[in-house]
Amino acid sequence: MLRKQLRRNSIRTRIRRTVKGTAERPRLSVFRSNKQISAQLIDDIAGVTLVAASSASKDMQGVKANKVDLAKEVGKALATKAQSSGIKSVVFDRGGYLYHGRVKALAEGAREAGLEF
Repeated sequence: MLRKQLRRNSIRTRIRRTVKGTAERPRLSVFRSNKQISAQLIDDIAGVTLVAASSASKDMQGVKANKVDLAKEVGKALATKAQSSGIKSVVFDRGGYLYHGRVKALAEGAREAGLEF
């Protein structure tokens, strides 16, 4: 287990070297645990989280679906919050996770709801 975490952290730092978020085009950061998934839009220059959405939030508690479908709903919720804040385009940061399964579903949900990346 420790080896997996070290590998993910090294991949994460490699990604973060190139991916930077600004106020006009924030970084969409994904965190995936065994049960939940969360995403946030971050302005790295100011060091501020602009918008956040999670499967553990109160508005997602009523959604009964498997984890992949729930991740897609989180992506859609994040995109609608971002568009109400005036954000149309983002930079995707998968956080060291493979672009597969729940991470891919979150990205596709955000794209369907209108975010560009």
